[in-house]
This record gives sequence, structure tokens and C-alpha cells, in this order.
Amino acid sequence: MRKTHVFILAAIACLSAAPSVAMAVDSGDTPASTASSDLEAGRKAIRAKDWNAALRSLSAAEQREPRNADVQNLLGFAYRNSGKLDLAFKHYERALQLDPGHRGAHEYVGEAYLMANNVAKAEEHLATLKKLCPQGCEEREDLAREIAEFRRRTAAAK
Repeated sequence: MRKTHVFILAAIACLSAAPSVAMAVDSGDTPASTASSDLEAGRKAIRAKDWNAALRSLSAAEQREPRNADVQNLLGFAYRNSGKLDLAFKHYERALQLDPGHRGAHEYVGEAYLMANNVAKAEEHLATLKKLCPQGCEEREDLAREIAEFRRRTAAAK
């Protein structure tokens, strides 16, 4: 009788474990890991300044995770560095819709506005960064430095 009891308990344990495995696969765990690998490939391509590879990887990540603010921000960064400001602004805007406090997106869109010679818009994003990190943060300091450099260049050009 004990062998039968142990067998039944083992069978119940196996059957109760099976639905959780099936649910994990159905819950989107696999696409998220694929999106994460695409995001990492995009970051690696950005570090290598391979904008086309970055755009391919990040676009694939976006297909799997369209509501990921980091993906949107990095797409904006890659488009900006490949000279496509209109697309960069679109992705920065989307990143900030998804996460209004995304410091990286505020910094990068500010830098994009400087490329478009719109210092006033860049300063708006710097003001937001000052609110987000009143004690200072890398993104705030970087954008402030870029704005100061932009002002020096434009003053020297006059």
C-alpha cells in the first residue's frame, strides 16, 4: 500500500508542475528574453557606433516590447547618430510618453534639439532634469555641458 501511495503522490506532483511550465511559456517569457537579447545587441552595436546594426536590433526589440521606454530611447539615440532627427524625435517622444521621468531620454532629446539649433527646447529638458534630480545626476550634467558648449560655439560664430 505504501508503494501505491508514494506513486500517487509522485504522479500528482508531476501533473501539478506541468501546468505551471505551460503557463510560463504562454505568459510571454520567451519573447521577453528575445527582446532582451535584441536590446543587448542594440546596446553593443551602439557602443561600436554601428548605427545600422543598432537600428536593426532595437527595431526587433521594439516589435516584441513596444512599451519599453529604454528601447524607444535607444532607437532615438541610434536615429539621431545616423542623422535622422525626425525619427529620433519620434522615439524620444514615445520614450517620454511611456516614462515621463526617463532621465536618459530627457538628456538625449535635449541634445537632439541642440542639433536642430533649438536651444530653448533643450533648456526645457534640462529644467525637467533639474526637477528629476535636484542633487545632480549624470544626465543633467551632460546636457548642461552640451548646452554651454552650444552657446560658446554659436557666440564664437557671430
